[in-house]
Amino acid sequence: MRPVLRRRRPARPELVLLCDVSGSVAGFANFTMLLVQALHDQFSKVRVFAFVNRVDEVTDLIARGTADPEGLGSRIISGAAVTGYHGSSDYGSSLGEFAERYTEAVTPRSTVFVLGDARTNMSDPNVPALRTIASRARQVYWLNPEGRAQWQTGDSAAGTYAEFVEMYECRNARQLSALIGRLLPV
Repeated sequence: MRPVLRRRRPARPELVLLCDVSGSVAGFANFTMLLVQALHDQFSKVRVFAFVNRVDEVTDLIARGTADPEGLGSRIISGAAVTGYHGSSDYGSSLGEFAERYTEAVTPRSTVFVLGDARTNMSDPNVPALRTIASRARQVYWLNPEGRAQWQTGDSAAGTYAEFVEMYECRNARQLSALIGRLLPV
């Protein structure tokens, strides 16, 4: 016999991280990637991508048991193709390359976290690429380490991106902890 009214266990979600590892937000991205490494068992699948102005998968570089967590940033910069023609972040180019090369990573079971300040260095923000990613995912959240008052100032496209995905100010461990507790099945 199988009980008909048995409560279904919710499936564990897939997690996709898309992390800006440029100098301005590298510390925040590294901390968050290490946190995800610690929470890995809460998800059915985890894939991590890093970018500056190109995007590359770095899942293996943050795999459980990897030695030297403090050297994560330098391992990513030296071992992944995250920069191309310059060293400044280019969200439009990176989002476009992700949407072109890695769309299979995002499924209807995926929760996507974009980690970064959304500073485009005056380049095209490529909103259609973000829309493509969001249309394939279950949910997309953007964690921005800049204060909300700085969004949409200078070269920030945070307000533009926030029209299409949920963007949260995430400047300290308290904010990150509260956000993870609210959004993830931990």
